[in-house]
Amino acid sequence: MATEKKTTSATAKKTAPKAPKTAAKKSQVAAPQLVRIIVKSFDYTVIDEAARSIYETAERGGSLVAGPVPLPTKIKKYTVNRSFFVNKDARDQFEMRTHKRLIDIKEPTAKTIESLQNLSLPSGVDVEIKML
Repeated sequence: MATEKKTTSATAKKTAPKAPKTAAKKSQVAAPQLVRIIVKSFDYTVIDEAARSIYETAERGGSLVAGPVPLPTKIKKYTVNRSFFVNKDARDQFEMRTHKRLIDIKEPTAKTIESLQNLSLPSGVDVEIKML
């Protein structure tokens, strides 16, 4: 009598050879598919002017542009005593508003990225650029 040997799926998985990992996927450097620009300023007129110039520069470069999208304004409030001794209840309140705009550049070209690097923006504007 012949005995039959049954193989279970667990033993079949253990004996299956694993495919080698290729280093070709890691070595390929792809161009960014999305450039996200966040513009911050204390003055909303200056930030709108900077966002418009970034938008026009990216459009001239031949890229698809989404934005500028206004993000929520961050408000920092400070309370200061008017008098340091007698009039304890007299206080002044100050606030700093930080306005933000978001601009996404989809499928940027080399010409677009180069023109954005050479762009001069008004003073008082902070620009964050992320390549996604």
